[in-house]
Amino acid sequence: MTSLNGDADPLTSAHEHVLRACREHDVRFVRLWFTDLLGQLKSVAITIDELPAALERGVEFDGASIEGFTRHDESDMVARPDPDTFVMLPWRPQQHRVARMICDVHRRNGEPFEGDPRRILRRQLEAAQERGYTFYVAPQIEYFYFRAPDDPAPLDSGGYFDLSPLDTATDLRRETVLTLEEMGIGVESSHHEAAPSQHEIDLRYTDALTMADQVMTTRLVVKEVAIKQGVHATFMPKPLNGVNGSGMHVYLSLFEAEQNLFYEPNGGLSGIARSFLAGLLAYTPEFTLITNQWSNSYKRLAPGTEAPVYLTWSHANQSDLVRIPEYEPGDAESTRLEYRGADSATNPYLAFSAFLAAGLRGIDEGLTPPPAAEDNVFLLSEAERRSRSITEMPTTQGRAIEAFASSELMRSVLGEYVWNTVLQNKRLEWDEYRSQVTDYELKRYLAVL
Repeated sequence: MTSLNGDADPLTSAHEHVLRACREHDVRFVRLWFTDLLGQLKSVAITIDELPAALERGVEFDGASIEGFTRHDESDMVARPDPDTFVMLPWRPQQHRVARMICDVHRRNGEPFEGDPRRILRRQLEAAQERGYTFYVAPQIEYFYFRAPDDPAPLDSGGYFDLSPLDTATDLRRETVLTLEEMGIGVESSHHEAAPSQHEIDLRYTDALTMADQVMTTRLVVKEVAIKQGVHATFMPKPLNGVNGSGMHVYLSLFEAEQNLFYEPNGGLSGIARSFLAGLLAYTPEFTLITNQWSNSYKRLAPGTEAPVYLTWSHANQSDLVRIPEYEPGDAESTRLEYRGADSATNPYLAFSAFLAAGLRGIDEGLTPPPAAEDNVFLLSEAERRSRSITEMPTTQGRAIEAFASSELMRSVLGEYVWNTVLQNKRLEWDEYRSQVTDYELKRYLAVL
């Protein structure tokens, strides 16, 4: 098949590449992945015989059974694989191999489904591209290893950057990194984090859509490697009392062609970077429900840990919402912002969409950031914070719901359908959470009240 100008159809060429790779590598099964609104990975497996039809037309599934995909007028959806995401799964048998492709979700009539998180991010990136911008991200993903899903006992008592013998999960991280690299996912580093049995994997910079796919893949690989070794990996934001929770700190930069728009030749941040930063600070309350979507997420956002609580930025402090990492003078590509407010259980497609939209809104509105908070804001008194106009980000799910519900920006970014669906889901979760009687309450009050 050729295009109208006589060139080979790139989509057909991509399909042929996938089919040829399957033949050459003894692939017998292909898993088609997509993500629901809550950031949970979904999968359907097809045999190699069904692959040509799947590439051409997609695979139907019941959207009414997927969180956030229910529609009043239509439940049948189609998962259409993106051939650019084809890769073998290294943890599956090497004979009669298994591959995967990540899918975009469509309606049966061929229209993109407005509830598909991948489509939401793609739409934001296309809007940025119309302005000549490319959005790059690099996340640092934290997580815990425990003995079992029902036994949150740490495997070690190590701390930040600890090495063996305290870090007994070194081999787990090693196998995870090797698996990711075999799948074409660049890993910059991995290490033990601050809490017992807590670890971090830092992915190498790439465009936001590719990175969202990679975050979803990385979370699965971490869990698959852990299962093979008889342990449990979790991205639950705050699984243990008294120690840090798991965040996903994300480096952000905006390019035009080969030029990093955040770079200022005379030092510091460019005007575009400062407005992007101001947009992040201004609109964080409105998208916190996206970056911290679970009721447990707000156990992490508390004073006394490195998680941010206030809408502040700095060049050095680890407790501010946005940090400006150091870079070598003249190193234009390394100028970036580090957003520290998301947890590792977020839906990366929606989170990256929110970051980009808030930053671009800051540029469009000509926002300027407040003065940097170079001292520790947690050590300031309430009066000192008020005098500096330092305000809190939402620190309960209820407050985050209120800010999200009144957000014109998030309504525009997500679309009416997704915005409403997220609100309904999270209001239900918040109501259920508030009605629970916890062990803490029983131990504190039952005998004395």
